[in-house]
Amino acid sequence: MKFEKPISVKEIATLIGAVLTGNDQLMATGINEIHKVEEGDISFVDFEKYYNACLNSAATIIIINKEVPAPEGKALLVINDPFSAFVSLVKRYRPFVPATTPISDTAVVGEGTILQPNVFIGHHVRIGKNCLIHPNVTIYDHTIIGDNVIIHAGTVIGADAFYFKKRAEREVMYDKLESCGRVIIEDHVEIGASCTIDKGVSGDTIIGQGTKFDNMVHIGHGAVIGKNCLFAAQVGIGGKTHVEDNVILWGQVGVNKDLTIGKGAVVLGQSGISSTLEGGKTYFGSPVEEAREKKKELAWVKRIPEIWAKINS
Repeated sequence: MKFEKPISVKEIATLIGAVLTGNDQLMATGINEIHKVEEGDISFVDFEKYYNACLNSAATIIIINKEVPAPEGKALLVINDPFSAFVSLVKRYRPFVPATTPISDTAVVGEGTILQPNVFIGHHVRIGKNCLIHPNVTIYDHTIIGDNVIIHAGTVIGADAFYFKKRAEREVMYDKLESCGRVIIEDHVEIGASCTIDKGVSGDTIIGQGTKFDNMVHIGHGAVIGKNCLFAAQVGIGGKTHVEDNVILWGQVGVNKDLTIGKGAVVLGQSGISSTLEGGKTYFGSPVEEAREKKKELAWVKRIPEIWAKINS
């Protein structure tokens, strides 16, 4: 998320009650998670195993729960609970604004776009030309949709990220990381009925040009889906995953978070993807392997009773 105008690091420190170390003349231009930070961004880290990754990232200002030397040119905001501090900044600079009409006065809808009955369009949404949005579609605030996009009935675009911090010492254990990112849907995309595409926590969830989704597809927060992909029904993509161009995922394929599926990969139905896949190959199984090898393996598994009987005869 980018701020409407830069904010001084001193002001940020005062707002969250943090101790400021390092460069105290910096101006913050946005808020972002570690995997998508850019120069000028504020990020946060609260686990020691991620300190180096965050301190050496592009983030200019880092909220952290331990006093460490500030990298050259950066500022650190030291506070006991960086997670809650980050959430407080999101709530201040991207507060929830209740809707008062089915289509927000701040939304922009392009020429030739058709909105069927009971469509909801939130604040600051931009929809391009010649789109068709079917009944009961919900499009949350700040979503951007290109030209010639079709969205079928009951789909939800831009719901919050599924991202929580566990507080094991409490009866109600999970704190929500408030989402301030967006969904961006490029031109000529078609999204089936009852799909859900979550916004990024602080960056963008992106659906590339020409990609087509069947019904009941779920895309997690911050995922980037390439151009001309094809996803069959009940595919689920974990947060922050990158699916490159021309990938085909058949029905009920499940994809873990934080991985990459290479260009042109094909994954057969009901497969489970737990790690990065090389492009240009066909995969099957859970966990997936190249389909040809997996099918050989299954053929041998079927022969186990026969082989066992021969051994014991």
